[in-house]
Amino acid sequence: MNIKQAKQEIANTLKAYLAKDSLGNYLIPPVRQRPILLMGPPGVGKTQIMEQIAAETGVGLVAYTITHHTRQSAVGLPFIEKRMYGGEAYSVTEYTMSEILAAVYNLMESTGLREGILFLDEINCVSETLAPMMLQFLQCKTFGNQRLPEGWLIAAAGNPPEYNRSVRDFDVVTLDRVKRIDVQEDFAVWKEYARQKGLHGAVVSYLDIKKENFYRVETTAEGIQFATARGWEDLSELLTVYESLGLRAGWEVVGQYIQLPRVARDFANYLELYHKYRKIYHVEEILKGAWRPITVRELRAAPFDEKLSVMGLLLSRLFEAARDVRRQDALCESLHGALTDFKGALASRKPPQEILEALALSRREELKRARNAGQMEKQRQTLAQMEINVLEDYRRRLVEEGLTAPEAAMEAIRDWFGREVEKRAGEAEETRTQLDHAFAFLEETFRQGQELVIFVTELTASADTSWFIETFGCDAYFRHNRELLFDDTGRRIREEIIAAKTAEQEEGHE
Repeated sequence: MNIKQAKQEIANTLKAYLAKDSLGNYLIPPVRQRPILLMGPPGVGKTQIMEQIAAETGVGLVAYTITHHTRQSAVGLPFIEKRMYGGEAYSVTEYTMSEILAAVYNLMESTGLREGILFLDEINCVSETLAPMMLQFLQCKTFGNQRLPEGWLIAAAGNPPEYNRSVRDFDVVTLDRVKRIDVQEDFAVWKEYARQKGLHGAVVSYLDIKKENFYRVETTAEGIQFATARGWEDLSELLTVYESLGLRAGWEVVGQYIQLPRVARDFANYLELYHKYRKIYHVEEILKGAWRPITVRELRAAPFDEKLSVMGLLLSRLFEAARDVRRQDALCESLHGALTDFKGALASRKPPQEILEALALSRREELKRARNAGQMEKQRQTLAQMEINVLEDYRRRLVEEGLTAPEAAMEAIRDWFGREVEKRAGEAEETRTQLDHAFAFLEETFRQGQELVIFVTELTASADTSWFIETFGCDAYFRHNRELLFDDTGRRIREEIIAAKTAEQEEGHE
């Protein structure tokens, strides 16, 4: 199955394992709660889905790469304990608590969460001395004489032997006590994730054209060479920061992440074209509605790959704009809740500045707890930090303006909050205008060609632009989407989607 299906299956398993009866007992006894063994090629997102599941379900997450551990850190150190048996004293070997189990208890103490996921990566690459202990842990959920607390799902991940020479095979006894899930790379699923995370437009549009270069592992005379999903995502992060600093990445830099030389060179060449297209076709001018007739003629006559690249540039800017509006919308919603709390707290006659300080502090503590629990994704963290910064800014302005009376403070904060709402409306209007201009340009260039079908499909597939259009509307999108539902192209695309879903379902039943 692909990584998205694996994520859903693990989430379902966690839900089943944590389900309780009316007396508070787990419906599936802990002894029958099999650890999950997630097997798949490196860099497909096995670790990321654990973080996402923890964030979405509200449970804790403790993650370890098990190859970093020795037998002593994983199991604990031995010590001698005196015990009485049959009236006689005996020396018995006990063990200090495992570092891994201690991390679980520490998280429970620091966050108050009693349930969670213990994720052990590279499980089949452990050292020879640790291997028996890890097999015991998968089978019995114990390290030494200490047991993993109830309510914690063990999820382990490993790579098949063809990707790692140092892996160990699990015996039948162990495999018969785990729930094995095999995952494979899937570009369509990764692309959906990439759009959601806001990965660099050049990476996404290149792989859209060269899907065969998304995931490759080859054995050559120079050794193993590879391109993985992890490599593309990490490269994307670097490219985004490089651009903000005015730096350019050549093929040598690309090759530090995409360790398959011919693919690295190919992408580096595409990246140069990507920047070139941005200047030649004046993407920013298109979004402002100020394109020139020569731009239309040049793009209409361009090769199909070049057309896709230019549409990728337009889509990347629209995704970014829609994402900003969505973030501002979420900030306004969060602030509205905080200011409702502020208004209620004014009745306590505490100084308004102290109330705002307490609100900001409580949100900082929530942010810290979420980080400690392994639940904090980058986008959620950014939103939380933005809310804290605004509340602290409100407090500072109250102090600077000497507003200590509750009524005056409330009136000022209403005004400041209103500006955040106005900012949301302004960003939304600008994004809607950009969408209209993009559609007008593409209609003039391609009329009703397949390029517009691709453009509409991409807008629909992106969580941010689909949310924006649903929330704020876009007449051109609805018009083309309606046409897509009725023409032959739309029928063909729907048939392909149905066929793909049917194949996935059949694969899931095997």
